[in-house]
Amino acid sequence: MEDLFSQLSIIANEALDNEDFDPSRIEELLLLFEQEARASLAAAEEEHMKAAREAEAAMREAEAELDSLLDSSTQEFLLTSSALADAVSNASERYMDAALASAMATMNAAFADR
Repeated sequence: MEDLFSQLSIIANEALDNEDFDPSRIEELLLLFEQEARASLAAAEEEHMKAAREAEAAMREAEAELDSLLDSSTQEFLLTSSALADAVSNASERYMDAALASAMATMNAAFADR
């Protein structure tokens, strides 16, 4: 782009100094400016698209990691809650057995006194 500006400066000076200057030379240079601008825009768009693709890939990777963590946490919770439910059930059964044994012992003692 700097080379084009340099050429434009030279052509502009030539246009001022030369009465036989061909204006189509400026038009040709302006076409080169346009081509350079379009090429720069295309390169910037490609760079943007590459960055967007990389960001999307990173997001998918992060989502997969989060899903994995949530799945393992859910599985761990289910195992823990199942173990707790079993422990509570066992404790409840023992309590009922102890209460029943106590009631039976009390009844046996009451009938033994008669």
